[in-house]
Amino acid sequence: MYMLKMIHEFEKVERRKPIDGTYIVLVGLFVGCLVSANFIAIKLCNIFGLVVPAGVIAYSITFTVTDIISDVYGRKAASYAVWAGFAANIVMVAMVFGGWLLPPLSPAFQSKYQVLLSTPRIVAASMVAYLLSQNHDVLAFHFWKALTKGRHLWLRNNASTAVSQLIDTCTFITLAFYGVVPNSVLLNMILGQYLIKLLIAICDTPFVYLGVKLISGRNVSFKEIALRSPSVTS
Repeated sequence: MYMLKMIHEFEKVERRKPIDGTYIVLVGLFVGCLVSANFIAIKLCNIFGLVVPAGVIAYSITFTVTDIISDVYGRKAASYAVWAGFAANIVMVAMVFGGWLLPPLSPAFQSKYQVLLSTPRIVAASMVAYLLSQNHDVLAFHFWKALTKGRHLWLRNNASTAVSQLIDTCTFITLAFYGVVPNSVLLNMILGQYLIKLLIAICDTPFVYLGVKLISGRNVSFKEIALRSPSVTS
């Protein structure tokens, strides 16, 4: 309650850009990365000895986009983007399943198509993790923005995304694989994926600054990144 009260009070004086064509483009980028991440996640990759899905970069970009939207257009605009992404996921799952139901030209086509279908448990885990992490990211971003009175973009960007990615990773892997793999493997999966997501989150700070500057026209300084970012990761 205290967090929401602080956010609401800050929103009364916060300068926000009205929703425009650029916002629509950002939402399109968000949804595109989100849906792409779900499709390419079937490929597992070895990054620095850690096993992660190929969709990890595309999904991490969605947090970069919502942070830019949050800072320029406000909390409600970012929440709209999150729910638009959820709707796109639902439509994607329905279309993929509908395509599977259509009669194939031959059994070989049906077996190849099967790779697009995930188990219901994995789909459900992905949806739950998405809603929890993305909504937390928007709320936490604006909490830090209100707490710092709109200063230190690097802080709200890193602090909100770092925790949100932890929520996403723990929720998805636990719901999808608990009881399927040993607990030790489960913990290694969580740790490995979170470390990669955290590294990407730290590296995206300059892009958040650039996006906010180009879209809002505000004079955000890159010097602040060099001076402040290390204290976030220490």
